[in-house]
Amino acid sequence: MPYVAIVTVLALLQFFWFGWQVGVARTKYNIAAPAVSGNETFERVFRVHMNTLEQLIVFLPALWIFASFISPIWASVLGVIFIIGRAVYARSYVKDPKGRSPGFAMSALPPLLMLLGILIWAVWALIKAPAV
Repeated sequence: MPYVAIVTVLALLQFFWFGWQVGVARTKYNIAAPAVSGNETFERVFRVHMNTLEQLIVFLPALWIFASFISPIWASVLGVIFIIGRAVYARSYVKDPKGRSPGFAMSALPPLLMLLGILIWAVWALIKAPAV
């Protein structure tokens, strides 16, 4: 499971970096906390950070459950795709929000696949379980 731990730390470091970028944008565009609006570019940077938080809530538990019961290698591969997708999403969303779809899809599909895999595994395990 070391690969899963590495992917987890990388995803959290990426989230930290996106948060750092919000702070940089606050200074650059003179947006005093707690305001979250006032400059379109700042708002995009802020939304990247918040959308990533929303995605992490699903991604991290799915990653660890999938790794624990199905495959740590496949969980890690899907996790790397998620991280790359988040980077693509961030770059495209800040540049032009209309171009965010490829990055969003690339980061939304891995957790969805893991959730479906977990559900299939769990139902199969219940079906195969000996009667008590």
